[in-house]
Amino acid sequence: MATDPTGDFPYIHGFSAEEQSRLVRQARMFETSLFSHVDYSDATRLLEVGCGVGAQTEILLRRFPQLHVTGVDRSPAQLAAAEHNLGATAWCEARYTLKQADATDLPFGERSFDAAYLCWVLEHMPSPARVLSEVRRVLSPGATIYVTEVLNSSFFLDPYSPHLLRYWMAFNDHQYDSGGDPFIGAKLGNLLQAGGYHDVHTEVKTIHLDNRQPGRRKHMIEFWEELLLSAAEPLLAGGKVDAATVAGMRRELQAVRNDPNAVFFFGFVQARASVY
Repeated sequence: MATDPTGDFPYIHGFSAEEQSRLVRQARMFETSLFSHVDYSDATRLLEVGCGVGAQTEILLRRFPQLHVTGVDRSPAQLAAAEHNLGATAWCEARYTLKQADATDLPFGERSFDAAYLCWVLEHMPSPARVLSEVRRVLSPGATIYVTEVLNSSFFLDPYSPHLLRYWMAFNDHQYDSGGDPFIGAKLGNLLQAGGYHDVHTEVKTIHLDNRQPGRRKHMIEFWEELLLSAAEPLLAGGKVDAATVAGMRRELQAVRNDPNAVFFFGFVQARASVY
């Protein structure tokens, strides 16, 4: 896993400028699906845990004009990118605060926020239960939390691509061995209930692309290759994969991208809960 050059935060995808740009594009690609049922219309003070480069922050501020978002992240490099991105966006001005913080020990008092948002962050944390408990501590009664997480076992690509599948399993093994959980989406209901939240609901969301949307399918496969390659360095360095597997994966992705009958499928889970 890469280490933040201005901190000590490990992150499987690294902190390069290319990775920071990918996170912005990822947020926009998944926005329609992610926010289809998200409703913060009654909130004004939202805590975003793992705000990263501010890609989701911008969407939250654009979709919910009454919100002030406080974004926390452990990575100084990501927070610097978030400040740059949000500072250049007119509708975000004076509506956000960014703070370096450990999500298991938030520097806020009880009832500081009336909403919370976590997206693609618990998968990278060794203590997701502690994070959710700490978030609940700073939420006021009646607050709503939305948590969106991966379920990497759902990934499917056709035509069959053996090098890619070996790489994908190594990717997941490395994340799991490093303290993360690439399958945490399926566990959100249990985690939220055990963390003292109420009215816990989960929804399985899917990205299913075939001949009905060839342009979007090709774009998604190109993006997926970029996501996978962002972890190539630590996987190679750790002996999880070899150069032949990486090269084979790239050949297979190119073949799938150009196949007129290709299929891409990926599922993830979004949970909603309340604080009493």
